[in-house]
Amino acid sequence: MRVKQSFLTLIGVLVFLFQTNPVSAQKAPNASGLQVQELVYKTIDTVQLKLRIYSPEGAGKSKPLSTIVFFFGGGWSSGSMDQFEEQAKHFAGRGMVAVLADYRVAKRHNTSPFEAVHDAKSALRYVRANSQRLNIDPNRIAASGGSAGGHLAAAADLTQLDEPNENKAVSSRPNVLVLFNPVFDNGPDGYGYERVKERYQEISPMHNIRKGAAPTLVLLGTKDHLIPVKTAQLYKQKLEAVGTRCDLILYENQPHGFFNYKKKDKEYYQKTLQAADDFLTSLGYLKPQKVK
Repeated sequence: MRVKQSFLTLIGVLVFLFQTNPVSAQKAPNASGLQVQELVYKTIDTVQLKLRIYSPEGAGKSKPLSTIVFFFGGGWSSGSMDQFEEQAKHFAGRGMVAVLADYRVAKRHNTSPFEAVHDAKSALRYVRANSQRLNIDPNRIAASGGSAGGHLAAAADLTQLDEPNENKAVSSRPNVLVLFNPVFDNGPDGYGYERVKERYQEISPMHNIRKGAAPTLVLLGTKDHLIPVKTAQLYKQKLEAVGTRCDLILYENQPHGFFNYKKKDKEYYQKTLQAADDFLTSLGYLKPQKVK
């Protein structure tokens, strides 16, 4: 009877793991030789949230790799996980595992910024919990994003807004941050206050800076109408006050979203990509190499 009971228990565990960690079949390498797969990292009612993962050719045969997870922008209201596709391909080509993460937004899911932060933390926790299967180093996970996506990356590191039913023994905090004109301040004078109101101190990275915060790179245009330069400078000052490295690079006369990939004009896409590459190289996440 005990043997039969143990067998049934084992079957139940295997079914649970399959249901909570579904992975699609590996796709054929794309034109650049990268391996691409999509998997569901979280299900809420009928909503399935996915990760698109780009891995270097032969990654499964290498030692565990550093990873970068991208969150798209769109004011927590819209946006597409395709936004950082070109950056993801670049870093996968450089030897990292690069991940594009979907999350809930207002226009598609009628949700608030709080649910978006929950999803970002869930995505990072999923990547770390499945690090062995994904062939990544759980201690070298960078989070990145633009605008509201940058906010999610920073909030994942600094806030306590975890989903209540997840395994808190697995950290949802990234080890490094690469932020493209990110939303830092959700306070009364910052961006998004009308969405979070009196709960701003729970969700605002500016109001949750603490010792042990992840090393951070901030890339910002001086003509950004949403994120003032003085806000980024204050954020840098506060991070450095608790002993965290914060590199702030300002791009003269550039507006919000200046870093995005454009087929006809790649100047600032390439400049910000080089800056991100240099930053990650300085931390040992990449081997030295110039962006072509």
